[in-house]
Order: sequence, then structure tokens, then C-alpha cells
Amino acid sequence: MVEDWDTGAYLRSLPKVFDAVRQEFGPDLPLLHDAHHRLTPMQAARLGKDLEPYDLFWLEDCTPAENQEGLRLVRSHTTTPPAIGEVFNTVHDYRTLIGEQLIDYVRSAVTHFGGVSPLKKLFDYAAQYPIKSAIHGPEDISPVGMAAAIHLDLAIHNFGIQEYAGYTELTEAVFPHAYTFTDGRRAARHLRARRLRRPGQQRARPRRR
Repeated sequence: MVEDWDTGAYLRSLPKVFDAVRQEFGPDLPLLHDAHHRLTPMQAARLGKDLEPYDLFWLEDCTPAENQEGLRLVRSHTTTPPAIGEVFNTVHDYRTLIGEQLIDYVRSAVTHFGGVSPLKKLFDYAAQYPIKSAIHGPEDISPVGMAAAIHLDLAIHNFGIQEYAGYTELTEAVFPHAYTFTDGRRAARHLRARRLRRPGQQRARPRRR
């Protein structure tokens, strides 16, 4: 299959899309966009600048993540927050991006980064700047991996957002789990309450005085 891709048309049309969305839904709806590494640093800088009036939550993978020096150009030209890291597997992949504060969100996955402990160390490093977490959560990461991500979300101080793509009914049947997603905040409160109770411990009731 041959893909018909026109970068110029994309750069011209995307701001119009976000303008229409903002007019329809207002300023409070968080808007995120993934450019899938398609743009050069100059093109990414232009896009980020053009999208500033629409107050994006982030612009993800605006240029190839391996070209970390290119993020300096993007950062110097726009205040739209960059999010990068799906393809990174070690803290060394992030040294320039975090050390120079070239991104706002870390996008690695627990299952690709070596587990909870290595990724928590990365988030602790990012928190010094401050850069927030945004753990990668596509369908090809099982509910077990998602459970690990949620536990890590609750254990760090610089939580930003948790990606959740959802699962098919068959995947849900193969990997049964207790967590649910409703509006994000309710799910987090539910998980935090469960974590604070010991196994078999009943929910504490308020004492009457």
C-alpha cells in the first residue's frame, strides 16, 4: 500500500481543524495531537507555533525522537508542550531531552523500559525540571502492563496523564483485572484507596463522638 502524504497540506489544514474543535467545544477540553515523527524540526516548530492559539495539552512526536538536537529548534520557537518517548528504552535516550528541558512529557512504557523500577527512576530524574509522566498505553500492551503503569502513576510526584487505548473483549477475558477507567480522577481515587488498605481490611468507618 502506498500512502499519499502531503506535508504542506497537513501543516495548512491542521490549525483549521483545531480552530473548529475549539469553537465547537470551548477552551476547557484538553486537546492532544500526535504527528508520528513525520516533520522536520523546522516544520515541527512552525506547527507548534501555529497551534499555540488553541492551547494544546501536548504535541506528540512532532519530529523524529532520535534527532534530539532538533528539539532545541522546536523548543525555541513555540510554547506548545512537546511529548516524546514511545521509542525510548533507557534513561540515556532522555539525557539531552530532560537535561535541557526540551520536552514536557515522558512517553515511555513500563514494559519497554525494563519495568517499574527503571521507569520510576526516569520520572524521578524528570521531576527535577519539572517534566511530567505520560506512560505509553496502546492496545499491544496487555492489561498486566497497564496495571503496572497505573501503580507507577500513583507512586510518583510528577504524574501528568495515563494513555489508555482500551482492549477487545477477548483481551479482557484473557487478562481479567480489577481496575476500570471512567473519568480518570475517579479511577485514580479508587486505586489509591485500594492501595492504602491491607488485604482483607475493611473500609474504615468514621467514628462518632
